[in-house]
Parts: sequence; C-alpha cells; structure tokens
Amino acid sequence: MQYDLVIIGSGAAGLGAALYSGRYRLRTLVLGKEFGGETAKAGTIENYPGTPAIDGYELMSVMKKQAGALGVEFVSAEATRVSRQAHCFEVHASDAAYQAHAIILATGAERRRLGLPNEKELTGRGVHYCVTCDGPVYGGKKIAMVGGGDASVKGAILAAEYVDKLFLIVRGKDVTAEPINLEKMKALGDKIEVLLGTEVAEIVGKDKLEKVVLSRPFKGSHELVVDGLFVEIGAMPNVELATVLGVGLDERGHIKVDNMMRTNIDGVFAAGDAVNHFGAFKQDITAAAMGAVAATSAYNDRKVHGELCEMHAVPALNKILSV
Repeated sequence: MQYDLVIIGSGAAGLGAALYSGRYRLRTLVLGKEFGGETAKAGTIENYPGTPAIDGYELMSVMKKQAGALGVEFVSAEATRVSRQAHCFEVHASDAAYQAHAIILATGAERRRLGLPNEKELTGRGVHYCVTCDGPVYGGKKIAMVGGGDASVKGAILAAEYVDKLFLIVRGKDVTAEPINLEKMKALGDKIEVLLGTEVAEIVGKDKLEKVVLSRPFKGSHELVVDGLFVEIGAMPNVELATVLGVGLDERGHIKVDNMMRTNIDGVFAAGDAVNHFGAFKQDITAAAMGAVAATSAYNDRKVHGELCEMHAVPALNKILSV
C-alpha cells in the first residue's frame, strides 16, 4: 500500500499533521499504537484554545474526526521498523508494510514514571504528569509533586495558583532549579513544603488516589494523605525509528529539526514532543502547530519530487524502449 505521507504517531502532533495533510489532498496514513498519545490519558484539558474544558481523549477524538472527514486513513498499530531507499520509505506495522513518499515522526516522548504498583491504574484518577493540564482541577485541595529539578519547581509554582497545599517530594539532598525559580517558590511561603531525601514508596487507592506512602517519616508518619500526585521527573523522547533512518539528534537526544520541521534526511519530518523546538514548553497547542508545519513541508516536498517515490518509479529503460 502506497501513500503520499505516513504519519507515525496519533497524538496532538500526528493528528495536527493529519488535518493539514488531508486539506492538502495528500493520501495520508496515520499509524499509532496508543491513540491520542499522552494527551488521551491526561484527564481534563482546560488550556486548548477554543475549548474551555474537554477530556484529553475526547479532544484527540475530535481531531481524528476532522482529519478522517478529509480522507485520512488510520491504523491502530505500532510502527516497528522503517526503511528507506532513495526518496521512498517503507513502514512496517504488525503484519503489514506501507510505502510512502514522505514520513512525519510524531512519536512523542514517554513521561518518566515512578514504576510503582497501582501507578498506571490511577493515572488520571489522582495521578498526573502535567500540571498545566490538570493542576486547575485541584483548586483549594492538597497535592504532592515528585521531582527536584527545574521542571518540578516551575510546576509547583504553577500548581500553587490553584491548590491549598503542595508537598514537593525530592529524592536528593537539595532542589536543583534555576535560582530565579527557587526564589519564586520560596516566596510562596509555607504553601509549598519541601520533603528532601524522600521518595514515594507506595501509591494507595482503589478507584482514585487516597494517599502515598513515603520512604521516610514526615511529621511522625510514613503516610501522606493527598488529593492528587503529580510526577515531574522528566521525559524520554521516542527516537528509535529516527536513529534507524540516520536522523540527527540534538544535544538533549531529541530529533533535530529546522523551523519547517525538516530533519537532515530528505523526506523525513518531525513534530511534537520528540523534538525540542520549543524547549521544555511542550503542550498540545505547540505539538499540533508543529504537526501542521511538518505537513506543509511534506506537501512542498511532494511538489519537488513528484507523486511516486523512486522505488516505484518507471525505470529509465522503459522510457527508452517506448520512444
């Protein structure tokens, strides 16, 4: 099966790209193992323009419906292998192979988890990985946040706008954040309490989070009752397929792109959390925007190279014989 464009990843970046490629009338296939990526598991989204409040899965479903109405095809499968011959790509998923003139890597990033029992089951039910997305839900409540880096401190500062009390649980002996952010956090006074040298040993709850068990006692108890737990210990970009193709990475291990989402490999574009285009600011709106730009670049690339990739082009000998 041959397409003008195969998009690997069905999160905000992949679906944003699909919407634009559909409008460009490119024959497009979207491959995604987990529909909606991290957004589909984020719970309520309140910061996507034009949508006051919407469940993350529903937001991704709306995007998919928009792209589907334009003829974009979807296959729920993980892309396991990608190969390239000149300007033609072959993407393998499950037992099928798909040829394409160009590909967009919207493979996202995996949020680092704590790796504890019950963590997966309670994700979206008290356990979260995005303060911007889910922090407002905890207005006037008490939460804990795991992490001791700059991202966790900025997350704590943001969450403090909503919550009544926040416990910052830091595994190390100190918080390693930019001085200006530390100053902002300290200025909030006892609203944020830092627990140094402490880890979350257990997440307790059946239908929703009830409490966490700490590795060392806090105020005489190992148990900390909170309404929500935010894990902010970084994320790892999914770049395995990119490296196989020889796509260059930046110093942080993200896919390196220019302002038009082009990689160093002709016909390969990238968007979303797998790239570091907006630095640490990784949101659905920026991912979708990058996807739109990547699709535009793929469309312009098709105009340069034509409809068929070289793997399927008519051999030059046939042209000579037909004269």
